[in-house]
Amino acid sequence: MDMVTLQSLLLPLVFMIGGIFLLIKGGDWTIDSAVYIARRFGLSPMVVGFTVLAFGTSMPELIVSILAVLRGSEGIAMGNVIGSNIANILLVIGSAALISTMYIKISKGLIKDLIMMLLSSVLLMGLMIYGDIERISAGIMIALLLAYVFLQYRMALKGEIEVETPEGIGAEDAEEELTSHPYIFLFFGLIAVALGAELLVRGASESAVIIGVPEDVIALTIIAFGTSLPELSTSIISARRGHSDMALGNIVGSNVFNILMIIGVTALVKPITHHSYAEQLLNFDIWVMLATALVFAGLVVGYRKINKPIGITFIAAYVAYTIYIYAINFGS
Repeated sequence: MDMVTLQSLLLPLVFMIGGIFLLIKGGDWTIDSAVYIARRFGLSPMVVGFTVLAFGTSMPELIVSILAVLRGSEGIAMGNVIGSNIANILLVIGSAALISTMYIKISKGLIKDLIMMLLSSVLLMGLMIYGDIERISAGIMIALLLAYVFLQYRMALKGEIEVETPEGIGAEDAEEELTSHPYIFLFFGLIAVALGAELLVRGASESAVIIGVPEDVIALTIIAFGTSLPELSTSIISARRGHSDMALGNIVGSNVFNILMIIGVTALVKPITHHSYAEQLLNFDIWVMLATALVFAGLVVGYRKINKPIGITFIAAYVAYTIYIYAINFGS
């Protein structure tokens, strides 16, 4: 890569770094403000967890994906979801396991979540093999998500699952700051997320053209990493404080939402055709996503703990995967 190429990459890289920063900061403001407002209106933590937090933590991926398809970059939307789900398990769970061994308590709720994660992964793979993801398929995905959330709600009412508000969200230190201006923080949080998504998509698209790799690959790595940073920070904090179940639930739920909500809503806005993204996503990356989910589910149910050696293996696998997909694209 010559000096001219490096210089031309500078502005797109600035866009991507700035976009990631705005996504993280805007996401924090949006979630904290929304939780505070919801509590002021008397909503229970359970309802807040199933609605505000679930949507808020997936909003960066959602806005990035919608803007991508509107700009004609469906590959970014698909790569973002597949890459985020791979990163959530290998990078986020791996990093959390380095902090503290994750001891897993098997419950009905956890088993149902794992099954839903695997079914969602198989559904996405099936739709990609079939061809286009039309609005009818998108509607079915969103309906499945609503049914999943409703089932979680019913189980929580019956006491079959515990619903916790993630550490640091709506906490007392944030609450004092939000007390007098929650709506202002909510407004600027939404603006920051939208602007950050636009910068990230634009920077990724321009970088892909300059370095000669498909924008799908940029989405699988840089964009997926950026939009997974909220899950990474939450899971590390949870693991450090001994709440491994919270970190686990955060990732499993996020992977379900990534597929059903983000791909579903994105395809409702504009159907995703099979020729709009690189064949690599179907021939390789979606299989890595499914294999990662299967290995993770097997460890949770069979081994019932994720310790430091497993964490190191997960992170090493993620690094190897990232190096491999760049190597095969630079080599082609």
